[in-house]
Amino acid sequence: MNPSLLIDNSAWSRLGDQELTPSRRADLERLIVDGAIAVCLPFLLEAGYSARRSREHPVLIQRLLAMPRVHFDSAVEDLALDVQARLALSARHRLPPMDLMIAALADHHSFGLLHYDAHFDVILEHTTLSYESVWLAPQGSLA
Repeated sequence: MNPSLLIDNSAWSRLGDQELTPSRRADLERLIVDGAIAVCLPFLLEAGYSARRSREHPVLIQRLLAMPRVHFDSAVEDLALDVQARLALSARHRLPPMDLMIAALADHHSFGLLHYDAHFDVILEHTTLSYESVWLAPQGSLA
């Protein structure tokens, strides 16, 4: 299966949350196994940063690198810069740069974006990007 979703660390880090319904968790695990969820460099760096112990880091990264990976090119870089410029017009340009890059990549490849972060909806509201905002769970329902 070709990937249809790009994952953000805000979703990945909450996949084990006890408040996530078992059916939602099972659906996401199936999508991961089927190769429908892709990773990108900003996500990999955020996930690696979140490793709690040094010995966990290589195991985590190897697991994530087994998933489909989407790469940046100059068109996506330019798009991310444009996103920040458009956000600056409404004084919202201080969103995390990693979020801008991930959103630009999702838009460029026509992927949905699996997340648990309101920044991705702000980006949609104040820019020309067009991707499906797929919340891991309803906003505010997880820690």
